[in-house]
Amino acid sequence: MKKLNEPSATPFSQTFFHGTKADLKLGDLIEAGFNSNFGQNKKAKYIFLAATLDAAIWGAELALGEGRERIYLVEPTGSIENDPDLTDRKFPGNPTMSYRSIHAFKVVGEVSIWQGHSAEQVKAMKDGLVKLKEQGIESLNDR
Repeated sequence: MKKLNEPSATPFSQTFFHGTKADLKLGDLIEAGFNSNFGQNKKAKYIFLAATLDAAIWGAELALGEGRERIYLVEPTGSIENDPDLTDRKFPGNPTMSYRSIHAFKVVGEVSIWQGHSAEQVKAMKDGLVKLKEQGIESLNDR
C-alpha cells in the first residue's frame, strides 16, 4: 500500500499546510510533545497538517494563543495518517485531506495572502466545540 507522502512518478509533490498562531521561520521543525492548540491543551501526541487550504485556515483560526493567525507550507519528515477526528467522525473518506503524524514537519514557506472564515462561521465552530466538550466527547487524538 502506498503511503500518503511517498515519492511518486510525477515531478510535482503534494503541498501540505499547517495552520497555527506560532511565529515560525523557514527551516523550523514543528514537533509533537508541546502543549496542543486544541482539545485539552495538554502535551500533543500528534501534530497536524492538511492538503487543503481551508482545513489549515480552520487550524489557524481555532488555535489557542494571542499571536497572528498563520498558514505554513510544510514537508512531513516521516509517515502521516488520516486524522481520526475528522475522517471517522465527521467526513468519511477524508475530503478535508487532514492528517496527523508523530514525526516533525519542516516549515518550507508561508501563505501570506488568504481569506479567513466569517466571524459568524468561526463563532459557530467554536460554539460547536464547546458543546462537544460539555457532552464529554473528546478528541480521538487526546487518547
